[in-house]
Amino acid sequence: MKLKKVRENLNCMTQTTCWDHPKMTELYQSLADLNNVRFSAYRTAMKLRRLQKALCLDLLSLSAACDALDQHNLKQNDQPMDILQVINCLTTIYDRLEQEHNNLVNVPLCVDMCLNWLLNVYDTGRTGRIRVLSFKTGIISLCKAHLEDKYRYLFKQVASSTGFCDQRRLGLLLHDSIQIPRQLGEVASFGGSNIEPSVRSCFQFVSYLLKPQVPFLCFRN
Repeated sequence: MKLKKVRENLNCMTQTTCWDHPKMTELYQSLADLNNVRFSAYRTAMKLRRLQKALCLDLLSLSAACDALDQHNLKQNDQPMDILQVINCLTTIYDRLEQEHNNLVNVPLCVDMCLNWLLNVYDTGRTGRIRVLSFKTGIISLCKAHLEDKYRYLFKQVASSTGFCDQRRLGLLLHDSIQIPRQLGEVASFGGSNIEPSVRSCFQFVSYLLKPQVPFLCFRN
């Protein structure tokens, strides 16, 4: 029954690129009010914090997020997720949050809002699918955890079993990450949507530090 309202809106969300939940529309209007904040770093941080709290992801620990992802066997990061898969995983996440914060979490509303946001960020053409890596990037980026722990988790998603990451995989991660400020209208503050210069500079820096030159980034525990 908790999915009833979300599924009623499902066809509407997949048939048009401009559908937003009324509460999401209100949220976007409130985010626009922050555009008068002068410095881009503060402005972006304030928008992210307001978004995080509106989606109740400020209540979600990294370990709880990982448990939900593992429960749904989301291991193949290049694979697509359809909307029902996204809904099912979000429901698992918010059901657990509701148990811990009953007075703060409305499961159907939170699932609806978070689904709406994920589609706006990662499925602008409304194909009804997003990549597993995109889903993870969105949820982990806004969950309650130290930045370094988030970075470690996300790097592991694109690194090999030996802890190395090539340029293509780093590019995928940076591409998904930059979509979040892009959707908030703040992508210019991070050098725009073209991630190739950032990937190239990462590997140039690594090549400078490591001799002989190697086309990989290494993850350190």
